[in-house]
Amino acid sequence: MVNFDAHPLINKIKDTKEVFWINPDYEPKSIQSVEGLTIEDMNEAEERLKRFAPYIEAEFPETSESKGIIESPLAEINNMKTSMENINNTSTKGRLLLKCDSHLPISGSIKARGGIYEVLKHAEDLAVSEGMLSYDDNYSILKEQKFKEFFSRYKIAVGSTGNLGLSIGIMGAALGFKVTVHMSADARQWKKNLLRRKGVTVIEYESDYSKAVEEGRKQSEMDPSSYFVDDENSKTLFIGYSVAALRLANQLKDMGIKVDEDHPLFVYLPCGVGGGPGGVTFGLKILFGPNVHCFFAEPTHSPCMLVGMLTGLHNKISVQDLGIDNITEADGLAVGRPSGFVGKAMEKILSGIFTVEDSRLYKYLSILMDTEKINIEPSAAAGFQGPIWLMSSPEGKEYIESMKLKDKMDNAAHIVWATGGSMVPDTIMMSYYHKGKTIR
Repeated sequence: MVNFDAHPLINKIKDTKEVFWINPDYEPKSIQSVEGLTIEDMNEAEERLKRFAPYIEAEFPETSESKGIIESPLAEINNMKTSMENINNTSTKGRLLLKCDSHLPISGSIKARGGIYEVLKHAEDLAVSEGMLSYDDNYSILKEQKFKEFFSRYKIAVGSTGNLGLSIGIMGAALGFKVTVHMSADARQWKKNLLRRKGVTVIEYESDYSKAVEEGRKQSEMDPSSYFVDDENSKTLFIGYSVAALRLANQLKDMGIKVDEDHPLFVYLPCGVGGGPGGVTFGLKILFGPNVHCFFAEPTHSPCMLVGMLTGLHNKISVQDLGIDNITEADGLAVGRPSGFVGKAMEKILSGIFTVEDSRLYKYLSILMDTEKINIEPSAAAGFQGPIWLMSSPEGKEYIESMKLKDKMDNAAHIVWATGGSMVPDTIMMSYYHKGKTIR
């Protein structure tokens, strides 16, 4: 058993207090690979997404402007920055930007990267192996009835707190697969309703995310025609998320934002089981090496990745083992046990993790709506406290000092990764907003 006395933060974590943990094993250097994955894997995934672009454009008209490429804007949010500095009585040096994965087409969250990518790769593998599709084809032919009939012979299953289920369900059903989403108790009702309208089978559980994944995996393994998207262990999902780094590099360039030794980049990513933020972090570290600093954000009641990495136990420990209830308003982050695969992949490349109280999520959500007219869901607001922790806490100041960044912070760019929200029904979004307005 781990000697918890060796970890002074553990008691604060157990008491669901907000904490800022700097990873003692972080190595600020360039990397070539993580867990056997390299930039070649990222480039291969990007090429696959380009092959599918004609189909995506034909099937989902909302992607016509981007010609079937699923991507989100990068927005500078100066008004939000001013408000954050005022309410926290601190100054954030550098520029503040929002990566609006909240507004990704098709399923409105970061899961539209990894989740949709894994479905597309599975569809391509099946159709190519059957001789129905070649890599040189125009993939818009996948809209033809013969492909829908072909894919209808196969099943896809996934366990989800909500957003991954949406991306898998929407894309899987569009292609013709029979999709089953195993939903944990904390998943929002509107997400279940939307999936059912798309013809997806939704199985609900009274317990949390881990049980939904476990049951989904078990049922899928008993059916040879069923493909299970394993949120906890999938390298395909992970690589799908990593493509975001290639796209982000171009967006930064277009905005004239440098990332080099004198222009550090800080990225704050909401974290559930870890696949999305882990994949993005991997991609960014491959491209920018020691000049990018990635931090995960977790709810105080679901700090699974923090507990896993802090203790070194990864998926061998859950927040429930520490007496934490894993109940949070941030449904996409309500995960009690982290991905062991992702935790191990992050050991040397993740700068740190911080936790956020639910009330703060609503507060930042409403301020963002007031200052920038951008709607996000509660879990997507988790990253906003990151720059505050970094600039004003003893741990953050020590990190800046140890990385020799003190004189470079005026040139820094801070990116808060907004992971979901654009598909939230208006009435529910307004209830989030009004809740945030009541929090002082």
